[in-house]
Amino acid sequence: MTKPHTNGGDQSPPKRKRQSMLDMARGLATKPSAAIPIAGMPGSAEKTDFANLPAYKEMRRHRAVADVMGVDNPFFRLHEGRSGATCTIDGRTYDNFISYDYVGLNGSPEVNAAAKAAIDLYGTSVSASRPTAGDRPLHRAFERALADHYETDDALCFVSGHGTNVSVIGELLDQGDLIVFDALSHNSIVLGTRLTQAARRTFPHNDVKALDRLLTECRHQYNRVLIVVEGLYSMDGDVAPLPELVEIKRRHAAWLMVDEAHSIGVLGRTGRGLFEHFEMPPGVVDIWMGTLSKTLSASGGYICGCQALIDNLKFNASAFMFSVGVSPPVVAAAHAALDKLHAEPERVARLHENGRLFVEAFTSRGIDIGNTAGFAVGVALIGDSIRAAKLAERLFARGIATIPVTYPAVAMRAARLRFFLTSEHTANQITNAAEVLAEEREAFGPDKFGLSTASAAIHYVTR
Repeated sequence: MTKPHTNGGDQSPPKRKRQSMLDMARGLATKPSAAIPIAGMPGSAEKTDFANLPAYKEMRRHRAVADVMGVDNPFFRLHEGRSGATCTIDGRTYDNFISYDYVGLNGSPEVNAAAKAAIDLYGTSVSASRPTAGDRPLHRAFERALADHYETDDALCFVSGHGTNVSVIGELLDQGDLIVFDALSHNSIVLGTRLTQAARRTFPHNDVKALDRLLTECRHQYNRVLIVVEGLYSMDGDVAPLPELVEIKRRHAAWLMVDEAHSIGVLGRTGRGLFEHFEMPPGVVDIWMGTLSKTLSASGGYICGCQALIDNLKFNASAFMFSVGVSPPVVAAAHAALDKLHAEPERVARLHENGRLFVEAFTSRGIDIGNTAGFAVGVALIGDSIRAAKLAERLFARGIATIPVTYPAVAMRAARLRFFLTSEHTANQITNAAEVLAEEREAFGPDKFGLSTASAAIHYVTR
């Protein structure tokens, strides 16, 4: 007589746990659903169970492969205290390369004091959208400071950096218009183009000749055209070719928008951004966008441009009209950080020196840094995703915090480790990271670890 299937009841606890995980990865088992069946509709539980979402199933499969390969989850680690050139996780101090605190302003006494003073005066919230609840003097003062930074008529702050791009790009243009953006653009740019009624096209990363050919072929078909690029690309660490882009946008009667999320405080002798890097007047760009969460040590986003642009966004950008205004302590902190950036250019000089040291230390040890230009973002190309995740884990075990970037965030076989540099990193921290990565890379070479090794596990999990 055949023994009935017991769903692993005759297995040891570790084996049952492993089997349960694998069954979940294959879609054979899930946690009990709280979904309430709809009477009279066949398969209603399946239709209302969030565990059946394709994206969720794919996430579980990826996690199962990592578990089979013995790769820990590097995300959502609990940080204790301020994160800068070092961080503390589970009571241990790490050399920290996962922070956007590019010029070391997060937690500075002046920035903290400004935030605390704003709380004392205004509280922690403006309580509603700015059109509804009204402005506060610190909003207008900070926007004036941003406009002065870029030498524009005006500026506008949004509560979310991601939402800034989504709303402005998604709603500025209309049917009959065209948006052209770099193929390696941030998710917020890509999503914004998906929401617009305008046509959308990409051009190969930093390939200005391809951009010129594209516009030569199709510019006449559209009314308005917007070109969108990033100042410093966060996945590759390279810089947009501003002079060529300006020439193209002028020749084809287009607007040029530059996302300065990672380039304000980083590029240029004093950190003013992409235009200072190329020694060009800021007016050559029509729309300057940036975030408050990197150099400016706060959260939110901004747009700087001509008065007509800003006035239009105040009443037509949904991320501004229908979102709460940026909270007073956040605005005050960002303004204080911007003031310190202007007052202390030596911070930018130290950051640039660390960028040069990163390039030297990593390339001298045979590590492929791709297009890294030697500023705040450093890249170590690894290849396959499993190996990149394992190397990040090994570096973490040796006191170095970095994050793997894997498919689909980057192209297949283009996984990498990212190292975000700050002005406060020491030379020893940077050279040690290069030495440790070089050592661990040998221990986990392609012939010892990676997708070639993981293929059996992938097959086992997904069969």
